[in-house]
Amino acid sequence: MNETLALLQSHRSIRKFTDETIPQEKLEQWIQAGQAAATSSFIQACTVIQVGQGEQRDTLAHLAADQKYVSEAPVFLVFCADMNRHKVACELHDSEMHKGYTEQFLTASLDVGLFAQNVVTAAESEGMGICYIGALRNNIEAVADLLELPELVYPVFGLCIGKPAQNPEVKPRLPLSVVLKQNTYSSEGDKTALADYDEHIQNYYQQRTGNNKVASWTSQIAAMLQKEARPHMLKFLQGKGFLNK
Repeated sequence: MNETLALLQSHRSIRKFTDETIPQEKLEQWIQAGQAAATSSFIQACTVIQVGQGEQRDTLAHLAADQKYVSEAPVFLVFCADMNRHKVACELHDSEMHKGYTEQFLTASLDVGLFAQNVVTAAESEGMGICYIGALRNNIEAVADLLELPELVYPVFGLCIGKPAQNPEVKPRLPLSVVLKQNTYSSEGDKTALADYDEHIQNYYQQRTGNNKVASWTSQIAAMLQKEARPHMLKFLQGKGFLNK
């Protein structure tokens, strides 16, 4: 296994950080690595907002389920899907932008995910730890107002970055047989593989350092999908010019 593969497979979410500061020049290198990610039709639909420590960051932490590491991390970034600059591009050529298409929402959101994961890999390659913060979408309208996001821009998630002050175990992922299919989609053997995985996850939760619990993967998923998943998102995105067509 080469160094890149080893790095990717060693990923953990880090929620405790040292006070070590991260030079802005270093962070900008990681952002440039994000820019180098694949982008659909060269749309480059990701904008990153760096939020310094202080009142604004504390408000974001509160809006994101009071996760204190949002306030404490040396660096906090908000990754936004951004089609606003594309509207500007159209205006520069005296043309009207056809907006609101689901395809635009998908490609912009995918661009953000690809961009962010490059940033994460770059940061982790230099000994940093990270934690994605999807809970910003719990109060997405308030987050958008706080960050003064214009039409056609929405916050996809936040990202904490810093030097780790903890060393959690790597969380086991789904069996490869469940994820990698050949030629067509077949679920043959998946239930058996998931049962084995449940046992593996239960052992992991009981033996890991800190936050031990009794749970399996399938039980967590079943419980999660019995609840509404941020139903306010559709109205917000429509108001921002996404998902109208």
